[in-house]
Amino acid sequence: MTYWAVNAVFLAIVAVLGVLALVTGAVRGRAARASSSPAASTRRRREVVLAAGIATGVLLVMTAVFDNVMIGIGLVGYDAARISGVFVGIAPLEDFAYAVAALVLLPSVWVLLGGPKTPRTPEATTPPAKEARS
Repeated sequence: MTYWAVNAVFLAIVAVLGVLALVTGAVRGRAARASSSPAASTRRRREVVLAAGIATGVLLVMTAVFDNVMIGIGLVGYDAARISGVFVGIAPLEDFAYAVAALVLLPSVWVLLGGPKTPRTPEATTPPAKEARS
């Protein structure tokens, strides 16, 4: 069995959870958009996409660096007959499947578990006013 075959099993499970999270998020998002302005929804969506892009870049760069170090010092090895032959440095491309799975799985689980439990409004983050003593 190749490393891609092993990855396919995990990536398929992650893909199913990702689709479920998208559907769940879309249903919840409809209710939230109904109570907010279109400009606020667009701004929020842009912030989420930017944050996801930054997280993706950072995680993939860190994966490339640390996988190359671990393989270079002999901590991890791969059977040459079971890899695709495509490398990033000395790390096989298959190694990046775990980072991609994490990038999809963790936010998906967050959405499926309900996300933040408190509303994200300024009123929810300010402490209650102290009562005046007479």
